Amino acid sequence: MSSRVRTWILCAFAIVFLLQLTFNAAGAAAQTASASSQNRVIGFITDFDVRDDAIGICKAVMVGIAPDVRIIDITHQVTPYDIAEGARFLAGSAPYFPKDSIFVGVVDPGVGSSRKPIIAKSRRGQFFVVPDNGLLTLVQDRDGLEAAREITNPDWMIGTKLSSTFHGRDIFSPAGAHLARGDDWTQAGPELDVSKLVRLDIHYATIDSTGMHAEVIGTDGPFGNLVLNVPADTFAKLGYQLGDIVPVTLNGHEYQFPFKKTFSEVPIGKPLFYIDSRGRLSLGINQRNFADIYKVGPSAKLFIPSKK
Repeated sequence: MSSRVRTWILCAFAIVFLLQLTFNAAGAAAQTASASSQNRVIGFITDFDVRDDAIGICKAVMVGIAPDVRIIDITHQVTPYDIAEGARFLAGSAPYFPKDSIFVGVVDPGVGSSRKPIIAKSRRGQFFVVPDNGLLTLVQDRDGLEAAREITNPDWMIGTKLSSTFHGRDIFSPAGAHLARGDDWTQAGPELDVSKLVRLDIHYATIDSTGMHAEVIGTDGPFGNLVLNVPADTFAKLGYQLGDIVPVTLNGHEYQFPFKKTFSEVPIGKPLFYIDSRGRLSLGINQRNFADIYKVGPSAKLFIPSKK
């Protein structure tokens, strides 16, 4: 075999090898892009309930725009019109989602009014498609907001004929889907000053020379445990330890409840203070409903004196 033939053969092998590397790289890039598209996540939270077709319609709108989107239902049973509860659920769930997730939140008693539909980006990189009514207050306090825009571009809505009562379908769902498929969010509408977004008047527990003044901010699902506006580190300042009996004035009535680690540390039907899964002080009853038995619900006041 001549040296020229050998040279051509070696060149041919080299070309085939380089082409193979190119095809492999292109395939890997395509798979990565496809995985990225398929792995986009929308967290969906509303006060719509699931008794009619509203949730299904909103999801159909999202999938119609972004077919590969993954939608995780946070809850659709926020107490109707309760923006503060929606804000608590939204902030409580966001840390468990990927850092590039999109949240579509519709607790919107002002639908059709002058309140703005907005997109806000947190400093964690998550996007929130919500009405500007305070729903982002707790996210803003914890994570900070990098930027926000009002949704005014009709291309980011379902169409020009918008309902005055179903912006979950017509504005928030399509805007969330545009984000999920990677569209440039600066095209959604004009920039807003994040410091001027509507905020809720959030009440946090306070401590003075006598003890801690706090409030019931919700109940724990169907179990009736009281969710308090008391972070564990705030309660710790009172000096109580696990096993202590904690005196409390709750809704005008005086009680004494043990501070325990978990429900099974008290007999069935007996009450306890404990630190819940979100790191807050809570009140519950082992295998019973505290809210029902003690006739206490959100906004009830409580006072715990400092440990003597």
